[in-house]
Parts: sequence; C-alpha cells; structure tokens
Amino acid sequence: MYDVLIGRAQFIDVVRPVRHFLFLAPSSTDLVGAEVELATMEGRERILGAALSSIVQNYNYVLIDTPSLGLLTLNALVAAQSVLVPMQCEYYALEGLSSLVGTIRRINSALNPSLRLEGLVLTMFDGRNRLSHEVAREVREHFGAEVFGSVIPRSVRLSESPSHGLSVLEYDARSTGAQSYRALAQELLERGTLGAPADAPSEGGEQ
Repeated sequence: MYDVLIGRAQFIDVVRPVRHFLFLAPSSTDLVGAEVELATMEGRERILGAALSSIVQNYNYVLIDTPSLGLLTLNALVAAQSVLVPMQCEYYALEGLSSLVGTIRRINSALNPSLRLEGLVLTMFDGRNRLSHEVAREVREHFGAEVFGSVIPRSVRLSESPSHGLSVLEYDARSTGAQSYRALAQELLERGTLGAPADAPSEGGEQ
C-alpha cells in the first residue's frame, strides 16, 4: 500500500488473493513513511480514493482497515461511503469516540458528502466486568440504533487465531468469538445499508 500511495504502483499490482472470493492489498511498516510523503503532495487527502477508483468496480465490497487518526485515515474517510467503528468496551475508548464522530462529521461536510456512520460495534466486551456493561450502556444511550446488537466478546480464540494465520471462523468456528462475528455479518446484511454490490464483478468476487 505504501507503493500505491506514493504513486510507485497501481492497486492491481499489489492486490493478492488470500481466500476464495477474498482479496487483500497488504501493507508493511513502510506505510509509516507514507504519512510524511503524503504531507507534501497536492490533493493528499484524495490519493487513496483516486487509486481505488481503478479497481473498485471489480469487487462487491471494499473494506479499508485504518490506523489511528492521521493523514492515512483521512484518505480512507474521504474515499469511503460509510464508517464501521469498532468500540472497545473500555473507558479511554469511550473518551476518544466523540472525537472520531466529530472528525467524521467534519469530513462529511467539507470533503465527502456521501460519508455516513454505518454503525458502532461493541468489542472486547467482558461480561464479568462492570465497566464493560457501563460503557456499553452509555454508547447505546447516546447512539441508539446506530449501535449494532451483535457484541464481540473478549475471547481466547480471537486472540489465538492470528498467530496461526487464520480467521477465527477457520480456527474455531464454534467459538463464541466466531459466532459473534457471524452474527455481526448477518446483521450488516440485514440492515441493507452497505453500498450496493457491483453489477458485474470480474473473476474477483469480494474484497
């Protein structure tokens, strides 16, 4: 992705098939340097969107995983149609949520009028921890229907699966974490608010 953002490669050069109907445009630690290089480029906040425009029609969905707020995330928000916010059930995550929502609103009004909040997903929920319940309650009271009903719990299986190079659905499909992510995917589809699939995806499928 670093090479794509600085104009040294096209998306089609870096996308790799990783599963049936699933493709990945990987990054590396080099991506840290992209923040510095993008800062001096004209139209720097629209570089990712311009690069995506060459391949987006090949896929049903494009998911952009972003780092902390910065120029890279700004590029992602300008390129995206909606934002899905994973919200850890912890105090400091709650503190940063209002800042993130404010950023989304500012980008919506100034740079990307089609950007909307897809919803918030409560993650790392520990049913034994009173703070988890308090954070979840506050988020639901403030955001209402924008909070997904599916909750992702703290789970040993979720922590272990990346070390095996597998998704939790492949590592332990019966685990609580896998079932929770399956429920979240179903809820996303039932809401029907995700961007409409491309009319004619090429050999690709979904990303």
